[in-house]
Amino acid sequence: MTVAEVVKKMVEYSKGDLHDINHFMKVYAYAKTIAEGENLSPEQQKLVEVTAVVHDIACPLCRVKYGNANGKHQEEESAALIEEFFSDSDLPKEFVDRVSYIVSHHHTITGIDGIDYQILVEADFLVNLAEEQSSRETIESVKGKIFKTKTGIWLINKIF
Repeated sequence: MTVAEVVKKMVEYSKGDLHDINHFMKVYAYAKTIAEGENLSPEQQKLVEVTAVVHDIACPLCRVKYGNANGKHQEEESAALIEEFFSDSDLPKEFVDRVSYIVSHHHTITGIDGIDYQILVEADFLVNLAEEQSSRETIESVKGKIFKTKTGIWLINKIF
């Protein structure tokens, strides 16, 4: 399954929810850019891109089940949804397991255990800071506490 096929499937999964589609496409673009800037291997690059596309897969379910898309609810619900989403794919189990792990923890900023996880968190924060029209103070705090990659730091400095 290519990244483009994952994007198409996720657009269909989103059932026309423009906010969700725009959000994951922006996170995907930032994650792709950061990963390329950090010179990841082709396999790591694909993992980052696929993870970015599906990182909020639980949002629709959470809005129905809990009335909101709270990060902790997303983390609780993501693994089963990721398993189902990729059940008919040709992606290796280890690849899908890593995507599932990152998606199921992407609102947890402690214990980031790899460049793939770090990049997704940075990309999601770049989009969320803009979407939430965050204050300069919040942006600086996030930059100091969260951002570690050279490319992610460059982006947050240039964008904000």
